[in-house]
Amino acid sequence: MSTRPLPETVTVTIDGTPSQAWAGQSVTAALVTAGIWPLRRNAVNGQLRGPFCGMGVCMECEVTINGRPDSRSCTAHVTDGMDIRTAAHG
Repeated sequence: MSTRPLPETVTVTIDGTPSQAWAGQSVTAALVTAGIWPLRRNAVNGQLRGPFCGMGVCMECEVTINGRPDSRSCTAHVTDGMDIRTAAHG
């Protein structure tokens, strides 16, 4: 019987707060695990938006990653020291 090694735990910053995540998991998964579901606001009416398709098509999961706005969190993978900013809190 083989055993898989546990994923590496890394530290990311989510909206200015340090948080733990697994290296390589999607940024969306790290955000939802941290209890953050709304990720952005609709540019027209200000409604909160969250992840929907999970495969990079709908763009509802866009956040700012390491200073790069409009990054799709469902297709980005967590790395140690990553800075993630949601637009839902502003």
